[in-house]
Amino acid sequence: MKILLVEDDENIAKALKYFLENNNYKVITTSKIKEAKELIKEKFDLMILDVYLPDGNGFSFYELYGNNIPTIFLTAKDEEESVVKGLVLGAEDYITKPFSSKELLVRINKIINRNKKENLIKVKDVTFDSDKMEVYKNGEVIKLSALEIKILALLFSKINKVVTRSVIIDNIWSWTGNDVNDNTVTVYLKRLREKLDSDIIKTIKGIGYRIDKDE
Repeated sequence: MKILLVEDDENIAKALKYFLENNNYKVITTSKIKEAKELIKEKFDLMILDVYLPDGNGFSFYELYGNNIPTIFLTAKDEEESVVKGLVLGAEDYITKPFSSKELLVRINKIINRNKKENLIKVKDVTFDSDKMEVYKNGEVIKLSALEIKILALLFSKINKVVTRSVIIDNIWSWTGNDVNDNTVTVYLKRLREKLDSDIIKTIKGIGYRIDKDE
């Protein structure tokens, strides 16, 4: 698991990096927003972000560049307004300095595990990983074409909801630029079912398809 730590206090950054790496996290550190803008192009499982940095504001950076990464704001500023702002922006958590490294680790683990569960959807013996865009059956990867995996991702993104044939047609067109029709959808869904060797994809006659997951 990979964490981006954006922190301008060198002592805190070094201590936290050492502590987290001893707990099996890979930690990339920077003290500046300018560098963080480049680093964030990589894939991270979590970001720990200070609010006040030498070259800018953590809130603004998060809004523009980091809101697709689970984030903990870590700062000395503990005014209620600041805490609320961080959470309203969509951050997972907000911790003020000084803090307990062990407490921070507990919070990190909870966030990582929660997001991991959300990215893995299991229906019967089929599991879809929306991060890796892979599908597994009984732990083994099922080989699908790029278009087949995108169609399956579309169905899994609408669990317990019908995806109409017209929506599938529109998406195939946007992905490939090719004209498609009802028969094309029928062919792709037939191939998907054969490769999955499962009945998880339900046909809603005259409307579309649906994958159901028991709550």
